[in-house]
Amino acid sequence: MQQPRQRPTPSARAALPRDVERMPRPAHPILRGPGWGATFLAFPVAGVAAMWAVGAIDDPASAAVGGAIAGALVGAAQAFGSRALDPRRRLAPGTWIPATAVGMGLGLLAASAAVGYATDLGSLALMGAITGVPLGLAQALALPRTLAPRPAHRLAWAAAVPIVLAVGWTVTTLVGVDVEQRYATFGASGALVATALTGGLLAVLARRARASAGAGRTNPTASGGVA
Repeated sequence: MQQPRQRPTPSARAALPRDVERMPRPAHPILRGPGWGATFLAFPVAGVAAMWAVGAIDDPASAAVGGAIAGALVGAAQAFGSRALDPRRRLAPGTWIPATAVGMGLGLLAASAAVGYATDLGSLALMGAITGVPLGLAQALALPRTLAPRPAHRLAWAAAVPIVLAVGWTVTTLVGVDVEQRYATFGASGALVATALTGGLLAVLARRARASAGAGRTNPTASGGVA
């Protein structure tokens, strides 16, 4: 006969780390209200703003400045949209915005020159991948320690961003957006996909950070504490 399941005693529940005791599996940020999900709108807005400020991305100056403008707008939206995460693990505007602006400016400068400012599908996918290298590295360094407590977490973000940007440009091009205008960022269709992908990665990082914090409280010596 199956034994009845015993409920933990109050003393056993008190021994559990607070984060572990009340930790549900985090939902995808894009499904947790208008926070992270709404940040996809920043991409087309940033593209239009950069176009208004510097024109088409067709030379090094327009690429660097336009990329920085677009990056600042996207970074601001992401920083404030990350409220969908645990407030203790949200992106810090003071570091995330400049990191995204600098990373995208440098990335677009190198990437657009590398593809000769071409706008065919293959060139734009490659441009996205190249842009994502400095952007991913800059953002990885700007991730808060509460969200990326280990170097592996930052490396995962840095490796994912080039793929996300390549996919974003691919989707926008296939949908039929007028990419011949040489915008600094992809449009809303690519942004939806990119936002879902980065939101999923943030959810994974947040879950692992919470688990790591819980393990550290359970075993203080594992996180450098004193037994």
